[in-house]
Amino acid sequence: MKLNRWTILIASTIINICVGAIYAFSIFAMPLTNVFHVTMPEIMMAFTINGAISPIPMILGGKLVDKGGARTAIFLGGSMFGLGFILSGLATAPWMLYITYGVITGIGQGIVYSATIGNSVKLFPDKRGLAAGIVTAGYGGGTIVIAPIANALITSNGVQSALITLGISFLVVILGGGLFVKACPAGFIPEGWTPPVVSGANKAGINIPWTEMIKKPIFYVIASLFLIGALSGMMVTSNASVIGQTMFGLTPATAALFVSLYSLSNCSGRVFWGAISDKIGRTKCLMVIYIVIAAMMLTIALSTSVAGFAVAIIGIGLCFGGTMGIFPSIVGEKFGMKYYGINYGVTFIGYSGAAFFGPRIANSVAAANGGQFTNAFYIALVISLVGFALTFIFKSMEKKQLTSPTKSKVA
Repeated sequence: MKLNRWTILIASTIINICVGAIYAFSIFAMPLTNVFHVTMPEIMMAFTINGAISPIPMILGGKLVDKGGARTAIFLGGSMFGLGFILSGLATAPWMLYITYGVITGIGQGIVYSATIGNSVKLFPDKRGLAAGIVTAGYGGGTIVIAPIANALITSNGVQSALITLGISFLVVILGGGLFVKACPAGFIPEGWTPPVVSGANKAGINIPWTEMIKKPIFYVIASLFLIGALSGMMVTSNASVIGQTMFGLTPATAALFVSLYSLSNCSGRVFWGAISDKIGRTKCLMVIYIVIAAMMLTIALSTSVAGFAVAIIGIGLCFGGTMGIFPSIVGEKFGMKYYGINYGVTFIGYSGAAFFGPRIANSVAAANGGQFTNAFYIALVISLVGFALTFIFKSMEKKQLTSPTKSKVA
């Protein structure tokens, strides 16, 4: 039976829209504080736990993908994800949410995400950037699709009923979509595509397992670049509405529109930069992204107009999306596809670092400056310029990797 990789990519993207709903937690948070009669930080701890464990299930999902079990990973992770939502709707105390939404849903989401990305990137060796961009755009766009649905369900039936309804829906869509996903065969080459001829030390094709990967300096440069690229995005992701209201005088309703604009830019950036990186190369793309981030951080720091805020929000969103769309391809190209699933899960620690530090930098600076985020933007600007400088080190390491012999395992 002929493999239709585009059908698999579309199914994977739809699945990712479901698991991307994890970032719509703010929709549930306020109603849940009223149900349990607790503070917002107590409820938000469920989301914090969810984000903190993300690299662990990604490595597990990646291991299944590397063994040809992409569909198995989607069924396993999808079942946990849907069940986590259902159980969250049945929770009677915040500590239960920490287990259901934090741990069960978090593990399920990570397994599914690593399976959809890992398998899609393997299926598109000729269009890695575009494929990674599309499949991660589904994840990034999950909030755009799910947030209004969740809001309507909460309004009509309450937050707990909404969680149960969404959980059942996610089970149906993810498991149904999983039926259309087929594992990429070993050594897959798309029809009509000739792999580029690689000369020198890499002629045999490098496939480096994670145990060897973490011994290489280039791995730490890649993880650092990932962290820097995602940092500014995570600062804004968690605070876009607050920034709009406190610094630009927006009403809560208008600020919510800007949050949607940011999410849309994030989603678009994954496809846009992914496709561009296929044309001009990943390193040049990263250089442009870090410069644009620096320019946007300067714009949002100096601007007093809503128009300036809008430009910055769009620019930061596009670049955050670009970061998420490009790094899956970088990992595949630098360490090979044989162990790709686990390798990307390990490298994802860079993103987890950004998710941990980004919001904390923004919130601590704002708390120390009467709610103003300006100094946090300057910090992000400097960090992005460090990222730009680091791309030159990365470029020289790439050249060295191409010309020097390697003792790494080969397929």
